[in-house]
Amino acid sequence: MKKTVLFVCGTRPEAIKMAPVVKAFAAHPQAFEARLCATGQHKQMLEQTLRFFGLTPDVDLAIMKQGQTLYDVTTAVLTGIGDVIKKLAPQLVFVQGDTTTALAGALAAFYEKVPVAHIEAGLRTGDKMAPWPEEMNRLLVSRLSDFHFAPTEAGRAHLKAENVTRNVHVVGNTVIDALFECVRIVERDYDEAFKKEFSFLDPSKQLILVTGHRRESFGEPFAEICRALADIVRQFPRVQLVYPVHLNPNVRAPVDAILRGLNRVHLLEPLEYPKLVWLMKRSHFIITDSGGIQEEAPSLGKPVLVMREVTERPEGIAAGCARLVGNRRESILNGVKELLTDTAAYTRMAKTANPYGDGTSSQAIYDIISRDLP
Repeated sequence: MKKTVLFVCGTRPEAIKMAPVVKAFAAHPQAFEARLCATGQHKQMLEQTLRFFGLTPDVDLAIMKQGQTLYDVTTAVLTGIGDVIKKLAPQLVFVQGDTTTALAGALAAFYEKVPVAHIEAGLRTGDKMAPWPEEMNRLLVSRLSDFHFAPTEAGRAHLKAENVTRNVHVVGNTVIDALFECVRIVERDYDEAFKKEFSFLDPSKQLILVTGHRRESFGEPFAEICRALADIVRQFPRVQLVYPVHLNPNVRAPVDAILRGLNRVHLLEPLEYPKLVWLMKRSHFIITDSGGIQEEAPSLGKPVLVMREVTERPEGIAAGCARLVGNRRESILNGVKELLTDTAAYTRMAKTANPYGDGTSSQAIYDIISRDLP
């Protein structure tokens, strides 16, 4: 008997990591009806990403509104997904990662007594305030879930320490599946167009890609990040920075005040995923607070400096492909100096194998669910 599986996503990272799983289930229509619900926690970036991967939501809750708070997002997603579950009557609900959409989606499924499958399970920092609110979201989703798809053995160990041992599977991270597919599509269909779009880049200068948006850095820590970025271009004339700036005003205000107008600093509007991947491939290294980029960059041979005090992805730190530099000006600048001046240090980071997966995670998830879902 065909089973209905509901996938819930609300932000661009969720869409990227969930897309290959949705497609894996959609490839078997005789066994599963794959239905996709977009909450619209992030609207424009979510739509762009789903469109790139050839996916159209069956339901779009379109909850995003100006100045929305965590209370707004949580209650709107919880109510909206509850109605969707009642209508579609799925046998399983998939949520991804650590967003408010993931938490509310899992809670809605629990209220309707529908099993939950958690993609990217078991990530932990041990500090419920960092990242905030994501760390607590992850903890709560784990308690609500029935299938746990951990990217690494560390994720399994975290779950075991919390007495979560049933239906825990180490499958790698689906973001690597999505990355490989994106690279293929971009190289085939978009390379020349992107070269024209980013023709302002100077090929004689080293490109450093920057992304930053974490809530726990809002305020003075984010100003420190921006001051460090300004220091980089002032001290290293052969460097250019590209920074797609998040829409949140807590990010934009310090970026505009400290970085706008500086020579060799290119502040861009948020980029569609394929353009971001194109820039990642062409960067010398990446400075970020993003979880997804910590996972993706090693597959492209790019060292990562992580602008956070703790990370729930310690495997990259342990392997040597990523380094924590925090959100302090001096620490960030020192990390950059080493990668720009120490060839051996750069090479060690660039040539480290990716500990997060090999591009087969989505198929592994499909195989497990097709075998074990009652």
